[in-house]
Amino acid sequence: MDHCGEDVCITCSDAAVSVTVLEVRPGALALVDAGAGAPEEVSVALVDARVGDVVLVHAGEAIAVIAP
Repeated sequence: MDHCGEDVCITCSDAAVSVTVLEVRPGALALVDAGAGAPEEVSVALVDARVGDVVLVHAGEAIAVIAP
């Protein structure tokens, strides 16, 4: 994880983490806040995510909306 700069990276981690959607972007992408530094971009192609939603992310892919 040399490119991550953190102990856990939501983009390449084996764990799913809950994050807050800050911005929905074109191409089924979203900017999210994981509460651990700079916002990260993840795919929201599998879920209907909106700004403010809390989504569960695994390997850079939102897999569930867990709170609106």
